[in-house]
Amino acid sequence: MNGKPTDPHGLTTQQIMTSQNDQPDDSGELPFRTSFVELMALKRLNSPSATSDAPEKVERFQSLARPCNPGNGDMAFGGHVYAQSAYAASKTVDKGFVIHDMTGSFILQGRLDVPYVYTVRHIRDGGMYCMRAVDARQNDKICFSCLCSFKRAEGPQTFHHQPAPAHERFRSLLAGKKPEDHLPSPSLDADWWLELVQRGDIAEPEFPGLDVRKVDMTSYNASEEVKRSPEKYRQLTLYALKGSPQDSDVALSKEELEAREKTGEFDNLYACAHMYASDKNSLLLIPRALGHKTWSAMASLTLMVVFHHHGEALRMIDWDVGEEKNGKSLPRKWFIQEGWTPTSGENRAVHESYLWSPEGVLLATSYQDSMLRLRKPAREEKL
Repeated sequence: MNGKPTDPHGLTTQQIMTSQNDQPDDSGELPFRTSFVELMALKRLNSPSATSDAPEKVERFQSLARPCNPGNGDMAFGGHVYAQSAYAASKTVDKGFVIHDMTGSFILQGRLDVPYVYTVRHIRDGGMYCMRAVDARQNDKICFSCLCSFKRAEGPQTFHHQPAPAHERFRSLLAGKKPEDHLPSPSLDADWWLELVQRGDIAEPEFPGLDVRKVDMTSYNASEEVKRSPEKYRQLTLYALKGSPQDSDVALSKEELEAREKTGEFDNLYACAHMYASDKNSLLLIPRALGHKTWSAMASLTLMVVFHHHGEALRMIDWDVGEEKNGKSLPRKWFIQEGWTPTSGENRAVHESYLWSPEGVLLATSYQDSMLRLRKPAREEKL
C-alpha cells in the first residue's frame, strides 16, 4: 500500500512523481517541475531481451522530476506514480491507441529522492485493443503495479447514456463563478492542515501539473439528508492543465500545436492528467462524509479509472477561446471531478468519482479502495 504523510497530531494520509531531459541538480535532488508534460516526462532505458521463460517484450523508462509531497510530508503523491505508469505504457503502443482503463495496486510508500523505474511488459497487441503490465520500482523494489488497457477509435457511436451532469445538478453552486473564483484545493484537505494554513503557521505548497480548485459544498453537505446518508455526500473540484501539452524543447506555434492536438498526438498525456486529478485529495473526502475529524491511518490500496469517451472529450485546450488574459498562456478547459464515498467497513472505505468534461460529458469514472483506521476510544480507567 502507498502510505501518506503524517500530521503533527499523529494522523496519516497518502500520495507521488516525474519530467524530461532534466537530471538531478548538483545536490543530487530531482528537479521540481510545474507543467504536466514535464512532470510526466521519461527517459528510455536499456530493455532486457526476451527469453523462453519471459517471452513477452519488455521496455523500461525512468522518471526525471520530483513528485509532489502533499502536506510537505516525506511521501510522494500516489496519483503521480499511477498516472506516470500509464504514460510509460503509452510510449509502447502504436499510434491511435489511447488509454481505455487502468487498475493499479499501491504496494510500498513512494519516496521523493529516488527516481521511479517503470518496467512495461507487452501482454497483448490486438487490432482494436492492447494491454500492458507495468511495475514501478524504487531502489529495485516494486512500489506500484498495474494493468493498463488501450483501444482504438471505432467511429461514430451508436448508443449512449449517462447520469445528469454535475453542471446541472449543482448549478446553484457553480453559476455566476469563474473556475478561478473558487479557492485552490489544499495540499491536504484535512481540518488540521487547513487550521495551520489559516493561522499562517505554514504556507500552501504549489501542486504541480494541474490547477485544482475546490467548490464550497458546505450548504449542500450540511443537509440532514446527507448527514443521515454519508453516500450522498459530494465534493466538486475543478481542474485544468498547467503548461502546454508539448515538450518545452520543441518550439511550436499555437497553430501548429492545435493541428497536432487534433490528430490525437497528446490524447494519452491528457488521459494521464485526468487520472492524476482523480487522486487529488480523494480519500480525505471519506472521513468528512462519515463525520470523523481524526483517524489513525489512511492509504490507497487499489485505484481503477475507466474512460468512457476519447477524442475531443478528454482534450484540455480550449481553442475556441483564443488566448488567456495574459496573452501568453494557452486557453484551458476546466473539468469537474464529482467525488463521493458509497460504502465503508472492515477498516476499508471506497472513494468513487465522475470526471465531467466542460460540456457535461461523463468522461471517466474512478473507483478507489482504501485502508481507513479510526482512533479507538480511550478505555476508561478501572476504579
